[in-house]
Order: sequence, then structure tokens, then C-alpha cells
Amino acid sequence: MADNGRSATDIITYIGVPLAVLGVLPIMYNTFVTLVNASKIKRMLRHSRLTALTRSDVVNRIIEIELPRYAVTPWDRFQHRQEYWSLSRNPSSIPGGSWTTFNWKTNAIGFKTQRVEYADQLRQPQVDISFDELISYLLDLGAVPDPHGWRLLRSTGLWTPVGCALMKSPDGHHNALTLAPLDDSDGNLSLCVTWRPEWTIRSFSDLPPYWVSLPAPPPEPKDLKKEAEEKEEEENKKKAAAEAENKTGGASSTISSRPVTANGKGAQASSQRSSFESATRQSKAHDATPITCQISVDGIITALTEEKRRNGGIARNNTMGGASSANSTVGGTSFPLTSTINLDSLYIEHIRVRTGTSDGVWFASAATAYGTSSQTILWNYRIPEDILTFARRETVPCGVLVLLGAADESETPEWATQHPFDHSHSHNRFVQRMNEQRMAQQAEMRLPQHQREAAKRERMQRESLQRLDDMREQQQRDQERREQREMEALHSAKWDTKLVAEHAMRWLLKQKQECRDVDGGLGDGDAAQKLAATDLKEVAGHVLHRMVRDSAFSTKLCRMLDRWKGWADLGGMKKADLQALRSDMETFVYASLLMALIKDSTSAVDGTLSVDLQECMRMWRKVRLG
Repeated sequence: MADNGRSATDIITYIGVPLAVLGVLPIMYNTFVTLVNASKIKRMLRHSRLTALTRSDVVNRIIEIELPRYAVTPWDRFQHRQEYWSLSRNPSSIPGGSWTTFNWKTNAIGFKTQRVEYADQLRQPQVDISFDELISYLLDLGAVPDPHGWRLLRSTGLWTPVGCALMKSPDGHHNALTLAPLDDSDGNLSLCVTWRPEWTIRSFSDLPPYWVSLPAPPPEPKDLKKEAEEKEEEENKKKAAAEAENKTGGASSTISSRPVTANGKGAQASSQRSSFESATRQSKAHDATPITCQISVDGIITALTEEKRRNGGIARNNTMGGASSANSTVGGTSFPLTSTINLDSLYIEHIRVRTGTSDGVWFASAATAYGTSSQTILWNYRIPEDILTFARRETVPCGVLVLLGAADESETPEWATQHPFDHSHSHNRFVQRMNEQRMAQQAEMRLPQHQREAAKRERMQRESLQRLDDMREQQQRDQERREQREMEALHSAKWDTKLVAEHAMRWLLKQKQECRDVDGGLGDGDAAQKLAATDLKEVAGHVLHRMVRDSAFSTKLCRMLDRWKGWADLGGMKKADLQALRSDMETFVYASLLMALIKDSTSAVDGTLSVDLQECMRMWRKVRLG
């Protein structure tokens, strides 16, 4: 049956075919869009020089990208100087790849698979990095910590707002390290870094973060004079030997040398003597060379003698915390630390932090305090709270300093009992004895001759016994007064550590001045004048330098600090503590310098920032950077 000439086949053709075409169009569109986005993603990966495995699902419009995940660490600042101080030539423009701004040592730790529809959804996996290494690297380049950002991170943790700045550019106008979204962090702290070439204001010649430079103490005048005499004597010997050789000639020189070289003892003794003198001179030269120490969370790690430049200057820089870029100069000479390859590594086992001994803790605390100021922060090591509390307390009685000769009694509050009647008592007793002697002599004159001699002998014997009794009584009274004065001194008003260090330093200068007077001007007087011209912090740096060099001195000094802290914790000084100070007052002076140094570090302007940095380093060992 026909319907106006149209059959079922025609109806299917006219209606079914368009419907089928309409059904295929979404698939074709998805295929086209997927291929375009896949091409964009591959171009982005190629431009960022990333190797990735891509797969496309054209039906569902899904593009799957498999990218490697890395753990990174900075290059060695000395051995890989080019990579450390320069930026990457091909930084990634993909979100999450801000870490590619720098050159890193990378280690593949896995893969991350992403499924995206569009190219702008692509994210580069963040990298794992040690938080302290990242901050140290940025500090070394010249970045400046933002106190507000670190305080906020410490108090709010992962709830810190995205974009909060932790590190700023050297001029403080741009953000260098900020908090990033937690999308790819897996519960870790997520960070984003930004850096420009002109922001790198420090170089390999600056002292690295966590390192502190300890100045060498000035050479003693005796040593300088002795060294000059040795050089002059050596030159005279060389001249005499050259003149003798010219006079005698080669033959006679050979003949005269035979008896010496026959047994070999003369040449061997001369060689040993010259070797010993050379080693002595080398040791003295090392003692006069500054030292750089690396201080970590666990105390001292490395101590190196600082290298000498070609012009003879000693390489050194005082940028101890990494937050400042200005080189310190001494006598117009810059002092950079350029490498660690040709430097002598010093023995530091006696000042390492270990259980059972406090020597390492004392050194690390004092070195950290020496490297902490209002401009620089050596925050890697945290001074124990008990030592900080001890440094802030007033622990040394002012009367004890008077007994030790470090302070004058007029400078202290009244603490000793006065005895104004001692002189009158002695005078009255003297008058009484004179009257008794006169009366006895008058009585003797009235006696017969044979009794007068016996009475005189008896009187003289009695007077001798009285003098002995008076002497014993005076000695006993003086002993009681001394003991009373010592007890009153131990219970006198206490002074703080800074005031104690100032008076102790004055005592040391006085002792050196007396040494110069005794030696007729050839002693330590010049050293005393140099010492007086320096501040307490610089002298404390000399003490730390000696602690590294001299293990016996370090042990003695740390035992004095332990004793000092012991009587402070137990409520006050005892007689045994006073005797210990009397027997080794100079060591107590050096201990007071270190304690004053630690006390000053607690009141530094950036002290709060240092604590915030330490707490954040403790909470997050590893972070995600991207």
C-alpha cells in the first residue's frame, strides 16, 4: 500500500540518517577537543622539558598524564658553585613547578597520575624538600625572613592563609617564599617560591647560614718578639753558612762535612730540631688563624681554619645568620670563605654535644649567642631553656667579687659588718700593757739587787706570754672576722651576669697590666691595652676560638660553668664555690664573658623571630615545594 509515493524505507532514510549524524557529532566534538588539549599539554610539557606519559580517552574527553615526583636538595655551595648560585635556564611555567626556578639535585621517588579535561588543569607535582635546607638556601641567596609570616605559621599551622609570605626579597618589597594551596600536599606544608636574578646579592665569598666565624685572639708581644728573634737567628745562620762555604770551597766543605755525616747523628739531630721548630711555628700560625664553625640543631658539626687569600689576607665574613649581605672588613681587607676543599678540619670531639657531658651544649649555646644579633640570626641551634634561665638570673653575690678583687666595696651596696672600735681596743690594750710594764719596772727598782734580776726575768717572761696570748687572740679574732666577712659576702646582694662580666673583665685587665709591670714592659701590657679596646663580645669570640683549639682549656671552662650553674640551681654559693673561684679566677672571668654573651642574645631584637623559626623547623621537617 502506497502513501503518496513514500515508503518506509524513505521515511527511515529521511529521518533516521540525520538523527544518526546528530548522535555522532558529540563524539566527534569530544575527539577534536581532546586532541587539541592533548596537543597543548604535550607542548607545555615539551616547553618545560618534562618527560611524561600521556594517554587520551577521546570518548570521555579525559587526558591522563603521568609525571615523575622528585625529592630535591640544593647543590653543594662550594663544589658545584655554578649550579648553586645561578637560576635554571628552563623554568617550568606549569602551575606547581615554581621549584624549577632553581637548580637542584633531584631524586625520583615515584609517579603522580593526573586526569584532566583541559590544558589549564595540568599541575606539575610538588617536590619534597627538607624545610631547613630550603630556608638555608634562600637565606644564603639573600632572602630576608618575614617575622609576621613566621609568627602566623607557628600559631595557626596548616590554617595559615594561602599567599602568606615567609621570606621576602632582599629589598623587602616582594615575596620570595609563600604558602601554596594544599591540593597536592597530602597533609604536608605546601610552599611556593619566586626568585629573580637581581635578588641574589650574596655569593660564595659570604659566610654560609648556620656558620659562625670565631676571631683569633691577638698575638702576645712575647710571641712576636720571640718569632722575630728566631727569624733573625735563622737568617744569620744561613748567611754564616754561605760565607763559610764561599771561603772554604767545595773540597774543604766536603772534607769538613765527613765527620758529621759519618755517624749521621749530627745531621739527624739538626733535621729533628728544624722539624720541631717548623711544627711549632705552624701551630702558632694556626692559633692566630680565625675559625669558622658550622652549628646545626645537634650542635657543632664542623670547624675549619679560614683560608688565606693570595694577597695574604685571611678569608672571613661576619654574616653569621645569612640574613645580611654586608661583608665585614678588618683593616680594609674583605674576608670571604671561598671553599672547604683546602681548609684544615679541626678536632672538635671535645665540644660535640653528647650525653653524659655538658661541654658540647655550653659551646653550641655560646657560639649560637655569638652569632645572634639584631641584624643576623643563627637560629639553627636552640639554646636549652635552663641555660637561658640561668643566664637571666642574678647569681653572683657582689661581696664575693669584692673578696676576689674584681670589685671595690664602694661600688656595692652595704653588705659587711663594720668594726669601728677595733683600733681603739688595740690602743687601749697597748696603753694598759705599757702601764703594767712601767709599774713593774718601778717595783723592781725598789727591790734588792739579787731579787731585782729575778723579778726582771719573771716580768720579761710574763710579757712574752702576754704578747703571745695577744697575738693568738688577734689571730683568732681576725679569723672570725674573715669567716664572718665571707659568710656575709656569700649572702650579699646578687648581681646580674652582664655586670659580673664587666667587673671580671676589669680584673683581667688589671692582672695583665701587673704582668707588664713585673716584666719591665715586656709582658702582656700591650695585649691588655688591645683587650681594653675591644668589647666583651669580641673577647668572648676569642674565648670560643681557644675552646676549639685547646681541649684542656675547654674542659676546665665548662667545669667552671657547671659549678656556677650548680650553685645557681641550688640556691646560692657555698664556701667551696668561693675557694674554687679563688683558685682559678681567670677561668671564671672567661665563663662570665660567655654567660653575658648568652644573656645578651635573649634580648636581641630578632630573638622572637629566631624562636618562631626554630619552632616551625621542629614542626615540619619535610615540606612540599611547588
